[in-house]
Amino acid sequence: MNPKIEKLEKEIEKTKTKIAEMQAKLHKLEEQKTELENTDYVAVARSFKLTPQQLADFLKSQQAYPSETVLPQEKEDVHEA
Repeated sequence: MNPKIEKLEKEIEKTKTKIAEMQAKLHKLEEQKTELENTDYVAVARSFKLTPQQLADFLKSQQAYPSETVLPQEKEDVHEA
């Protein structure tokens, strides 16, 4: 076999291995991020001291009737217009 082709095949395999390793690392990092986000969400939910049922009801109501959030500064702008 052509030595240049053999060298390219080795480089291709090495690159594939590096890509697989980086994909695995990316997956682990994404999992860690999701875990941290979930921990934050749980902390916020607990700060409202809702029962699990109250929280579920609240989340369902937000999905059914999403409300528009208007910041206080935006409200002032609306009254000035």
